[in-house]
Amino acid sequence: MSTEALKPRLSRMNARKREGYIMFLMILPLLFLVFLFAYFPLQGWLYAFYDYRPPFKLFDTEFVGFHWFINLFTNASKRKQIFNVMINTFAMSGLSILFSWLPMAFAIFLNFIGHAPFKRVVQTFTTMPNFISWVLVYTMAFFMFNSTGLMNGIAMKLGIINEPILFLQQNNHVWLSMWFWGTWKGLGWSAIMYIAAITGIDQELYDAAAVDGAGRFRQMWHITVPGLLPTYFVLLLLNIANFLNNGFEQYYVFSNAFNRIKIEVLDLFVYNLGIGQGSYSLAVAISMMKSAVSLTLLFTVNKMSKLFRGESII
Repeated sequence: MSTEALKPRLSRMNARKREGYIMFLMILPLLFLVFLFAYFPLQGWLYAFYDYRPPFKLFDTEFVGFHWFINLFTNASKRKQIFNVMINTFAMSGLSILFSWLPMAFAIFLNFIGHAPFKRVVQTFTTMPNFISWVLVYTMAFFMFNSTGLMNGIAMKLGIINEPILFLQQNNHVWLSMWFWGTWKGLGWSAIMYIAAITGIDQELYDAAAVDGAGRFRQMWHITVPGLLPTYFVLLLLNIANFLNNGFEQYYVFSNAFNRIKIEVLDLFVYNLGIGQGSYSLAVAISMMKSAVSLTLLFTVNKMSKLFRGESII
């Protein structure tokens, strides 16, 4: 091939390289932020290997090696605490995974709403709670379900009850109530990804199904649901990988002396241990073990996805 014939190909290759460099420079600030907030703080893991006590500097305290990791399994009191905390964590995460199909179902039914203005109103009102802080959510819950709140006031005036029900202080339904508030807050936001996936389904499939006499329900069941299953499985596997990460804010604001034994998940336990009791090194050790388990779960579900679905998530 002559040099003249190679010039157009070389020009295209150089253009792709330049485009690649430009794209890399565009994402470079984001990579820097990820490093700054996700990887740079990992230096704090050093605290797990010292008997740290403020206000001393870290390296002025005693180096204890794996003492805190061993203490988690040899100390009977700590084992009992961790056992109770893990039951709460597994219950909360289990409920989230059990009902992980709700955002997909909500997106499907929202997509089949024929009245566009009503559809936009529903989507707006179900997405807005995601941007409300958990402090405000608890304020709403306190206003409605406190012993002197709206629900108790109405029920007592109607003669349904004679004394107020302590909705927020009871611990026998705290798992379900936490799931309810989490679902109310995140349902609309979680459905956005499924709504975007629905727009990627070929419209000709719906037209062909309509010609064949399929109604809305059959179109939903045979076209929309199969089209969303790949997205659902990817998000489900990611949720399983984050099984131990329940979050912190929700359980912190709803926690009180009456329900603490049932609401204390792993993240809240680490906070109470480190900030509340001053056991910084032990709290860091637990966080490290949680990260190790989460990474193990991530690679395990990735391997399972590749084995059963032929596709990996990372």
